[in-house]
Amino acid sequence: MKIEDFKEYVKMRQPLRTEEIHRFMNEMSNEARRITFRLNTAYHTPDEVRELLSELFGYRVPQSLRVFPPFYTDFGKNITLGEEVFINACCHFQDHGGVFIGDGCQIGHNVVFATLNHGFSPEDRKTTYPAPIVLGKNVWVGSNATLLPGVTIGDNAIVAAGAVVTKDVEPNTVVGGVPARLIKTIDR
Repeated sequence: MKIEDFKEYVKMRQPLRTEEIHRFMNEMSNEARRITFRLNTAYHTPDEVRELLSELFGYRVPQSLRVFPPFYTDFGKNITLGEEVFINACCHFQDHGGVFIGDGCQIGHNVVFATLNHGFSPEDRKTTYPAPIVLGKNVWVGSNATLLPGVTIGDNAIVAAGAVVTKDVEPNTVVGGVPARLIKTIDR
C-alpha cells in the first residue's frame, strides 16, 4: 500500500480492518515514532523543527510554521498545514483520517486531534473508522481541548480551553465545555 492509496481510502471513511491496512499503519507509526523521538529529545532551532516536520509529513512545511516541541503523532502523513500556523507544546495528532489546519490557526498546549473512532458494538470494537478534522482560517484552539473525528471548525472560531468538540463549529463563534456548546458569537 502507498500513502496516496491510504489517503484516498480514508476519505471514503471506510473501516480500517484489513491486514494490509494494519500492516501499513504499523509501518507508518514506526516511522512517525522514529522522527518524533528525534524531534522531541533535543533542542532544535525553528528551521530544524520545520525540517523534521517536513520529513514526518512527507512535504515541505511552510516557512511561516511555528511549532514548540514536544510534538506527537502516531501516523504523521495525513496532516496538512496552512501559512502562519502556530502549534504549542505537547499536542497529539492521531491523523490517520486527516487533519487540515487553515492559515493563521493557533493551537494551544496539549490539544488532541483524534481522527479515528472504534466500532460501538463489542464485536466491532477493534475496528477503527476514520474521519477528518478540518480547521478553517484563523481558528484558535485553547489548551487541553480535544477535537473528535469528523468535526469542522469554521473560520475565526474559538474553541475554549478544555473543550471536547463532538460536532461542527460555526464560523465566528466561541464554543466550550464537555461536550462543546456555543458560548457566544464573535462580532465582526
